[in-house]
Amino acid sequence: MPRAGLTPEAVAAEAAAVADAEGLDRLSLKSVAERLGVAPPSLYKHVTGLDGLRRDIGVLAAREFTEALRAAATGRSGPDAVRAVSAAYREYARTRPGRYAALATAPPAEDTEAAAAFRAPVDVLAAILRGFGVAEEEAVHEIRGLRAALHGFADLEARGGFGLPEDVDRSFAVMVERCIAGLESR
Repeated sequence: MPRAGLTPEAVAAEAAAVADAEGLDRLSLKSVAERLGVAPPSLYKHVTGLDGLRRDIGVLAAREFTEALRAAATGRSGPDAVRAVSAAYREYARTRPGRYAALATAPPAEDTEAAAAFRAPVDVLAAILRGFGVAEEEAVHEIRGLRAALHGFADLEARGGFGLPEDVDRSFAVMVERCIAGLESR
């Protein structure tokens, strides 16, 4: 019989906490089971192995990430929306590193629940870009460019890649303004 209160959602949330604390690459069923106070085989009632656990973290993270971006964008448009969403993007990557890492690989298209969850933050960005007059057929390219800039910065920052003494927040602001200038020059 499953432990009272142990659900797939609870297991995913605990696994996400482990991933944030230890790194997604160090996630194991054993570490999650220990934190939940159950034997590792008990988790198989709630997840389909380590790959399933990583998938569930990705879905949870995609939903949280979408809400963070959406909250940042609400009531804003144009450059203000890009600035706010960029800051929310960076903050999520900084404060939830394991969950953020789970967003790096798109789920298979046949996993419709995960695919929809992973699509939602992209939809937030697409809505912002429409305010810059980005045509639907060009949106994917602009979104990829913006995401690549934000992810590259967040990844370098997380890995300690900014060793020079200049202000990293200023560097981030410069990068975001360059992205905005590119969007405005279309």
